[in-house]
Amino acid sequence: MTHKETIERNIDLTFDFVNYLIENKEEMNKLPDNFELVFVENDCSKGDIKQAKTTGPNLQYKYVRVKNSFDITL
Repeated sequence: MTHKETIERNIDLTFDFVNYLIENKEEMNKLPDNFELVFVENDCSKGDIKQAKTTGPNLQYKYVRVKNSFDITL
């Protein structure tokens, strides 16, 4: 997947995720105030997820496994 395709995919997923949160307000309450959202592939293991972390001051990470629906993990 090219860099441009990855960016376009992440933009699409972001809009889909926002719509999901609008429809499932209880999920929004589970998110911390300061976090970085990371979309992971359905077949990505927890070990792969931990390696994907980037550094950021005072950020929590929330991972979203992309399937036919969203599933907030960790």
